[in-house]
Amino acid sequence: MAAPALQQPSYLLANLKADWTTKPLLQRCQDLVKVIDDYSAKELHHIFPWLVESIFGSFDGVLVGWNLRFVQPRTNEYNIALDFLHPSGPMLKLVYKLQAEEHKYEVPISYLPGPVKASIQQGVLPDSPFFHNKLQFPMSGIPQMTFNPFEYYMFNFASSLLAPKYVTFHLYTSKDSAYFILVDSYLKYFLPTEGNVPSSPFSDLRSSMSPPPPRSPAVPLLGYGAHITSLLKRHISHQPSVNADPAAQEIWRSETLLQVFVELWLHHYSLEMYQKLQSPQVKVSSANDTALYFQEPFSPTEEHVLVVRLLVKHLHAFSNSLKPEQISSSPSPHSHASPLEEFKRVVVQRFVQQKLYVFLQHCFGHWPLDASFRSVLETWLSYIQPWRYTGEKNNPPVDGQVKSVPEQWASFVQENLLIYTKLFQGFLNRAVRTDLVNAKNAQMVFRVAKVFAQPNLADMIQKGEQFFLEPEHVLHHRQNRVFLTPAHGGSFLSSRQPVATDAVFKVKSHVYSLEGQDCQYKQMFGTELRYAVLRLVQIIGQARQTAKRISDQSAEVAANNSFFSWFNLGSSDLNNTFTGAEGDDLGECVKTHEYLEKALDYLCQIFKLNAGQLSQLMANLASTQDDMGFKKLPDCILGDNGPVLTDLGRMQIINGLRRFEIEYQGDPELQPIRSFENAFLVRLFYQLSSFLNERFGVHMEALCSRPDFLGRVGRHYLTSSSTVAERKRRSPAPRRNPERQHRPRVSLRVLASYRTLLMALLIYLLGALLSLGLLSSTGLLLVAGLVYELLVNVMFADKPKFH
Repeated sequence: MAAPALQQPSYLLANLKADWTTKPLLQRCQDLVKVIDDYSAKELHHIFPWLVESIFGSFDGVLVGWNLRFVQPRTNEYNIALDFLHPSGPMLKLVYKLQAEEHKYEVPISYLPGPVKASIQQGVLPDSPFFHNKLQFPMSGIPQMTFNPFEYYMFNFASSLLAPKYVTFHLYTSKDSAYFILVDSYLKYFLPTEGNVPSSPFSDLRSSMSPPPPRSPAVPLLGYGAHITSLLKRHISHQPSVNADPAAQEIWRSETLLQVFVELWLHHYSLEMYQKLQSPQVKVSSANDTALYFQEPFSPTEEHVLVVRLLVKHLHAFSNSLKPEQISSSPSPHSHASPLEEFKRVVVQRFVQQKLYVFLQHCFGHWPLDASFRSVLETWLSYIQPWRYTGEKNNPPVDGQVKSVPEQWASFVQENLLIYTKLFQGFLNRAVRTDLVNAKNAQMVFRVAKVFAQPNLADMIQKGEQFFLEPEHVLHHRQNRVFLTPAHGGSFLSSRQPVATDAVFKVKSHVYSLEGQDCQYKQMFGTELRYAVLRLVQIIGQARQTAKRISDQSAEVAANNSFFSWFNLGSSDLNNTFTGAEGDDLGECVKTHEYLEKALDYLCQIFKLNAGQLSQLMANLASTQDDMGFKKLPDCILGDNGPVLTDLGRMQIINGLRRFEIEYQGDPELQPIRSFENAFLVRLFYQLSSFLNERFGVHMEALCSRPDFLGRVGRHYLTSSSTVAERKRRSPAPRRNPERQHRPRVSLRVLASYRTLLMALLIYLLGALLSLGLLSSTGLLLVAGLVYELLVNVMFADKPKFH
């Protein structure tokens, strides 16, 4: 590479692009380290957008860059990528170097989340401070967002999670990928639970970047809050000297990082929801052109949800690391707490609560009814249990007692009431429609019930509902107030609002800010939801019985396996079926009924269901079951082509409550060849049987019509298979050709079974040991079988069926 003094920015970019396609990753990173150290910010400014796109890929997913979401620890690129992109690595050093010179970079609004893009198109500025003072209208007419280097880098990093996947086959774990590790590293570095955010290496070259100046009134956008400011700006306005507190110079990076993550990962919802979250005086029009932005359904991937859960868990740990003296101090606007400590105090409620609620609500309503919902479920459960991330070691419960929720978390529960109650109702609607005989689905119900059954939690939720339902006139004697929220005239980063801190006002503000002033709140412990819980309890009881029955059958089959199991010497009944659980979950059926039984106990604790109610439900359940498992067929109506399932019938089948007995109803001789049969012998004996039946059919009918002993013997050997098949049939499908099923005939297919062949071989070996010849062994075998059958048939005399 040429000397820096002789190389222009255009040549530098051309050389880097040429090396990018020929050199390995390690060599490219080493060259970039030298370039970042040797060149000035003015020269590096021209290569920065290309470098960011080459690493994180393009916004449309055409260029995948380093594909960090698929880089695993087993690959050589893993450590190289982590070292280069580490918070204190060369790439962030380049960002800080450009930040010191205040360079700007543009991003078209088409790459913003749908609600933000639509609101800007309609002339409404989004409520988040991250988008303020950044909108530009160039000569091309396409609005663009202008970011500083740090914002641009983090925007591209966060957007790479949402880029379309073009890798169709991969075996990887999202939690091990380089991208997941980098998210965790950035959160721990810029949102530390201990100490302050490390200073940038170029903080001594220029004074810290102050927040952008207030937006010019000339910008034709509405919805800009009158008090939108940042923690940094508020804190500096009360500081005699900016340099007095180094943390005040660096807190803007923490704010920016979190704003980017929240706005890109959680800012996806419908136009109706966006209008609900806007200020009352600002509404996005419902014109057709605006609605087009919301035609594409947003479906977060499981990987996306796992990263969101990582964010939630770290924010709880970050917020809970607030010093005790800061927690107990009054939230005065003139408080002398450090910016980072003040940031910890408000980070969850003002940054995450609103958008996470909408994000989870969207997932609860649109996620498929399968086991992949576990990632969404655990994200929700992580948010509603902040006490798990206090940094204290969780001691095992004494005497099996579940640890109570500390009283200090009552305010958090009440200020997040909808995330507990509304999402619980959403999960309840999903649970009654899923197959609870599946072990993974049963485990999810168990997890939710166990979390909500924690002592004190249900009482805290009930108390919060009582606060919300307190009549409005009770508040009239207090001072005139408005329910201020980040979306209604305030800011996530503004100073704490001078409003009353009573619990009633907090709960009402929370509900109204998320659901609007006209919301119809449904109580979690109300009558309507209690009926839904009782329905779920009954479904769980039914699924538990089904899972227990499957578990017992599996145990019985396992106990009956013998040394000859590798010969597939199971039951030869061709009509035997085994249903009720997925094939890959049969090994987990033993756990399924245990999960469901514990879930029942927890639900009874949460909603205070007494033993009498539970016994009545189980008694009603037992009355619908018979000894064989099911008394009735699934609910269906009779159509032109047979029975047609209703919605109730589909639910019954999904949950294993009822089922059809699926059996082969055609000619038994034409059933598919089984694994325990020899295909050649099956076909050979079928041809032989067909010849005998066609040649001697009349004689066999005459034999079976006789009322004497020979007639009974003939009926036993020539009609037993068809009679058994007829006796087992329970399907409501119409029976065809009954006379054909009753016609006597010879069936030699049993001789094609490996079990029959093995038994015959063992008898011949036994005959050889007894010095019997082949004919003698065969004769002995036939005589023994005939004597056995005769003894059995002498005891059972039946009437002739053929005349």
